[in-house]
Amino acid sequence: MTLLLDLSHTCHTAARTGIQRVARSLRRELAGGALAVCFDPHEDAWRPLEPWETRNLDGAHPAGSRASRWPVSAQIRGRLRRGRRPGVLAPGAASGVVVPEVFSGDVQAALGRLFEASAGPTVALFHDALCLQIPEYSPASTRRRFPSYLSALLRFDGIAAVSQASRSALLDYWAWLGAAHPPPVEAIPLGIDPPLGMRETHYTGPPVVLSVGSIEGRKNHLALLDACEALWAEGARFELRLIGMANRETGAAALRRISALASSGRPLRYDGPADEKELEGAYAACSFTVYPSLAEGFGLPVAESLSRGRPCLCRFSGALGEVASGGGCLDLGSGSAAEIKAALGGVLGAPYALARLGASARARHFRTWTQYAADLGSWMSGLRRRG
Repeated sequence: MTLLLDLSHTCHTAARTGIQRVARSLRRELAGGALAVCFDPHEDAWRPLEPWETRNLDGAHPAGSRASRWPVSAQIRGRLRRGRRPGVLAPGAASGVVVPEVFSGDVQAALGRLFEASAGPTVALFHDALCLQIPEYSPASTRRRFPSYLSALLRFDGIAAVSQASRSALLDYWAWLGAAHPPPVEAIPLGIDPPLGMRETHYTGPPVVLSVGSIEGRKNHLALLDACEALWAEGARFELRLIGMANRETGAAALRRISALASSGRPLRYDGPADEKELEGAYAACSFTVYPSLAEGFGLPVAESLSRGRPCLCRFSGALGEVASGGGCLDLGSGSAAEIKAALGGVLGAPYALARLGASARARHFRTWTQYAADLGSWMSGLRRRG
């Protein structure tokens, strides 16, 4: 028997934000041991992925939106099949279920049918509850639906949290909710992809400071931009390069600030979303990275930067502190513009200190996705169906 891997959202978007990258990586590592499935709202049924959905998973060009896309032809096929063929997933035929995404209301309503297809445990990955912890930085639509999502997680046989901070957040919410007999929650830190032919770069011009992350309120780009502008005004020579999809609701102010600074001639480059090859090239070309995010469920860009020998300036609290604690990072304190400026200025003005941070980064070792998938499978093997 094989696992069922729910990719209902990821197979319908080319976005490469954190959760989509986790889902794609898990699908790659489970390979022949899992069947990728999705809930088709037009057919009102769970089914294996169709070729166009698999191609979307493997697509090389990242999208500028997380939104799901369903071609009209796929919608029509689903409606024509609706109620006209038996269930595609045989009851009890799978050895388990893994849901790595934050699922939609449609998927949530259909979870029972997915669970019926499995004789083994059902597991969801839990990323974070930041939209409730710092709601002022999250879209209103996400805040409205998230309590229902967190409650639906109680239906699973186990929850694999991506960090200790995320595990604590979920358990705290369930305790506040008064949930009786919640499923076990295990913190299993994510893996990362190894560098693709990274090499040491010899710089002939001003250093390049790279920041990878969606342009949205929680990522704190406004404070980073204010810090950089203050340094540029004082004569500091460096280029800031930003990579990440833009959230037009919570990132609008940062986008306007980026445009204004670039128009004024500041050495600022915003590339938008990037594919894996472009991202590797950006890491190879930078001196170090800065990740000003206020809070994360894990912090993949920090781990990826360190694994490529590039020091990272980030906050040392919560899940970010879990990643940063092994070395190669410099603390941004609360993430204020003044603290970011002090950290950036200190590194830019002290090449020997930067070299020491780089040596610490290169000494780090991170789990691969292969190790993550193995740990997840081992933990799942000890779970039992709860009803």
